[in-house]
Amino acid sequence: MSRISIPTVESAPSASAPLLAAVKQQLGSVPNLMKLLAVSPAALEGYLSLSGALGKGTLDAGIRERIALAVAQHNGCDYCLAAHSYLGKHVAKLADAEIDAARGGASSDPRADAAFIIISSVSAAQADTASSYGPINAALVHMAKGLARQYAPKKIR
Repeated sequence: MSRISIPTVESAPSASAPLLAAVKQQLGSVPNLMKLLAVSPAALEGYLSLSGALGKGTLDAGIRERIALAVAQHNGCDYCLAAHSYLGKHVAKLADAEIDAARGGASSDPRADAAFIIISSVSAAQADTASSYGPINAALVHMAKGLARQYAPKKIR
């Protein structure tokens, strides 16, 4: 049972309508997360912009979905597992066996296996300090920012 009432696409603010239409065109449906974010057009736009930017990065859809599956499995998020199993199969074109392996933190792809090492380390830290989610989240963002800065070409530093 959902703890939050999920709005409909039709009840979303008008500023969210074109964003939701684009999601539907890309995925074939509008996931509940997008409907919920649509209550704040800025939040929906920010989420979709971040997703779009990351989609242009060096990690292909298969690795991104494998990571999402491993995180969802670790966190016990049935909604996320369903969503990323669908995306893994229909968008990233992962085989069922690869989707199952990713849920267990394994892959036939060596780059995905490298990502799983990081995921398991972060997950272990989260399990040890479940009451400290905020600081862990902040630390991850600062780590990502620092790595991006340090790995940037020297010409732009």
